[in-house]
Amino acid sequence: MLVLEYKVKGKKAQYTAIDDAIRTTQFIRNKAIRYWRDADRALKVDKFALNKYSTQLRKDFPFVTDLNSMACQAAAERGWAAISRFYDNCKSKKPGKKAENAVLGSPQVKRFSKTGFPRFKKDCRSVEYKTSGWRLHETKRRITFTDKKGIGELKLLGKWDLQTYDVKDINRVRLICRADGYYAQFCIVVNAVDTQPKTGQEIGLDVGINSFYSDSNGHHEPNPKFLRKSETTIKKSQRRIYKKVKGSSGRRKARKLYAKKHLTISRQRNEHAKRVARCVVKSNDLVAYEDLRVSNMVKNHCLAKSISDASWYLFRQWLEYFALKFDKLAVAVPPHYTSQKCSSCGVIVKKSLSTRTHNCSCGCELHRDVNAAVNILNRGLQARDGQSRSNAVGVGISTLVGESLLEQILT
Repeated sequence: MLVLEYKVKGKKAQYTAIDDAIRTTQFIRNKAIRYWRDADRALKVDKFALNKYSTQLRKDFPFVTDLNSMACQAAAERGWAAISRFYDNCKSKKPGKKAENAVLGSPQVKRFSKTGFPRFKKDCRSVEYKTSGWRLHETKRRITFTDKKGIGELKLLGKWDLQTYDVKDINRVRLICRADGYYAQFCIVVNAVDTQPKTGQEIGLDVGINSFYSDSNGHHEPNPKFLRKSETTIKKSQRRIYKKVKGSSGRRKARKLYAKKHLTISRQRNEHAKRVARCVVKSNDLVAYEDLRVSNMVKNHCLAKSISDASWYLFRQWLEYFALKFDKLAVAVPPHYTSQKCSSCGVIVKKSLSTRTHNCSCGCELHRDVNAAVNILNRGLQARDGQSRSNAVGVGISTLVGESLLEQILT
């Protein structure tokens, strides 16, 4: 799977039409979730039922009819994605925040403690077309949307060579609204494997805050801390918002400037994680890393901002993607006691977080993170024979964007 992204250029009326299509997508998704919540317990509501419901919405609402039929189905599928994720969380007994939701088959509203209960969206920023509703120009530098929303022909700006792929290989086209403009993504079904020669090297990685990661060879990758470096200007731009009158054009401009700064940081994190992960995987046949639950770790309010700024989970996603692409092995190992256990003799040496040096009675003296990286590598080597190859799903794109592992990377 490959996703190529272009920035689109059009007129103001076309951008307004894109926004209208996005709002229609949001409406269909929310109506699909409402239909599922209000359905009788005996009625089976699945993906196909929601697709049929989207057809009914086209008959009931004229503005829904203006959107392409397959785009309506894709919007209903977004609702089903949220529902199926909720079911998976229930089966795995994943803990989460409580939310007031209607219990299936009952008109009463109760406290439902299961995490991830589908909620209505009010900030949808993309519309997705399948194999119809759009037409590429023969030069493949322009795209025309043929439904009744009035988007029309848009110019594609970017460096990706879309001409090398057949139009039949394009599975979906998505229009995305961001702080700095509108973008088009083309999802292309191709084989992205790029088998690299074996190096005979193996490495263990211990991610951290002081260093982005420390490896089993003793190398410490510097942490760029993109958010910390830009925090002053971000707070300044945020204060400008509250100085403007609500509803004024000045306030809208201030909010747009604030959003652009966060978008820049997001792109910096992504490019850094992608570059580092590619180098690590390309240089080693086996990469062992900790199977961290980052969503639980950010509940520590003292470290939440630093952990989010380090983007550990994003780095892990790119490690798994490049391992799959380069035909290498990436192994996630349990993180328990990797910092406390001596990598030389195996004795547990208790230490606080402020202690940065590992000293053991056997004479082993290492940096705390390097010792942990060696333990991670040892666990990865032990699990290699029984560990299946990483089933990461990724995309080669110029800008890593925010549903499934692919969708988490994209959008």
